Amino acid sequence: MKNDRKVFRMFWGCFIALVTTAIAFSTRIELVGGAWADQFNLDNVQKGILFGAGIWPFAISIILFSLIIDKIGYKTVMIFSFICYSMYALFAYLAFISGDNGNAYNLLYVGSVILGLGNGTVEAYINPIVSTIFNKEKTKWLNILHAAWPGGLVIGGTITALFIAVDFGNWLALIALVALPSIIFFIMLINAEYPVNERLASGTSYKEMLAEFGTVGAFVASWLVVAQLNQVFGFGATVTWIFIIVPTLIYYAYCRSLGHPMMILLILLMIPLAITELGTDGWITDLMKAPLSKIGAPSILVLVYTASIMMILRFNVGPIVGKLGPLGLLVSAASLAIVGIYLLSFSTGLGMIFLAATIYGVGKTFFWPTMLGVVSEQFPKGGALSLNAVSGIGMLSVGILGVPLIGAFQERNVIDAISNEQPAVLQKVVMEKDYILGDYEALDPEKFASLTKEEREDLAPTIAEATQNALKKVTIFPFIMLISYIGLSLYFRKKGGYKPVDLISNKVAG
Repeated sequence: MKNDRKVFRMFWGCFIALVTTAIAFSTRIELVGGAWADQFNLDNVQKGILFGAGIWPFAISIILFSLIIDKIGYKTVMIFSFICYSMYALFAYLAFISGDNGNAYNLLYVGSVILGLGNGTVEAYINPIVSTIFNKEKTKWLNILHAAWPGGLVIGGTITALFIAVDFGNWLALIALVALPSIIFFIMLINAEYPVNERLASGTSYKEMLAEFGTVGAFVASWLVVAQLNQVFGFGATVTWIFIIVPTLIYYAYCRSLGHPMMILLILLMIPLAITELGTDGWITDLMKAPLSKIGAPSILVLVYTASIMMILRFNVGPIVGKLGPLGLLVSAASLAIVGIYLLSFSTGLGMIFLAATIYGVGKTFFWPTMLGVVSEQFPKGGALSLNAVSGIGMLSVGILGVPLIGAFQERNVIDAISNEQPAVLQKVVMEKDYILGDYEALDPEKFASLTKEEREDLAPTIAEATQNALKKVTIFPFIMLISYIGLSLYFRKKGGYKPVDLISNKVAG
């Protein structure tokens, strides 16, 4: 990859591919909850299923393609992702012209699953490509690459909002908004000279790659993948554990490695990292709805604003990572995230809300791509598997653990607040529920609706405040990361400082 022009053409092709995934994500929020629901009379259950269908295949395809991407090649995987976007557009068009609402729903569901596979496939090839062509500055260029995600959210969210504002009418325009960048990245990458991955160039075997990632990592990934599929298809506990244990035992029997302790730590840290970033983002609109409604502002502004911060800072990460180093950057990011999330838990005025959102936005900016950079720099023998499986574990942990856990935090806060202020009313509206981490108490919507108007109005401020205050509990996740990153920094300091592993020359690069 000596030709700079070809290198940067490949990089920007990967960048636009990630922009495509973000635009697809942001436009689907409006399509599922608005245009599709209106045209095809979707109920809340159908909307939830459709939205999930575009997400769960995402993380699974990242992990599965990582196991074979070095065998089939980056170009093949890129073509597959483009075919997925094309099929999504086709199924959406068929649903649009369908006169049968039931058939339309099935078409949208299949198209959503295909889209999710395409989105995950993009991540499966762009991360190893960029870490290979910029193998001396992995953290910097992975951060710049992942500026495409918030950039795509801003583009997709802004254009979607404009379509709604002008009552554009034909929702196929939002499908075209996804199709356009997919065509662009396909044209840019179809004739590219794809690099040889470091693992292959160094002669590292497939078995050594699996050993580098380790059986512990394989178990975590298997558990999350199967747990996600069980939520969709309902295997049952026995079948679920068979699907988890058997592949893990086969993995260990082949590679005979539990994994490097640091690799295991980085894998486990992706869980609180993903919950801190994507889990908080997933709830922030609802959490900030009450304080922002007081000043007449839409709560989506917080998410769009923090996405803009992420895009700008990731583009300009070079001097920052040059000064702080990857681990120093992660220590700073975790510290800022703690402060920002804590302030978001009680801020009410416009100024305080956006100050808190700014601090939180700066903090979460560098988490994901910098962690990928550290994994790639310290464990290059793991190749695409280590790099992408870590990302997939993060994505899966958000839906399976993060979002439900933050929801449980909210319910616990609300129940405690009502119990303190109006215990008699609480007994009328509470119900027992359970989720993957155990049992909890929650408000029963039907019982709450049966209260008198006065009782509901009296409880509304208490519920709103308790829901927002639940964010204080979320700070435990960046706190775990902060302690871990400080520990890693001290570990490398004893070794003479953080240095990436140069796999090609089989030495540590200075």
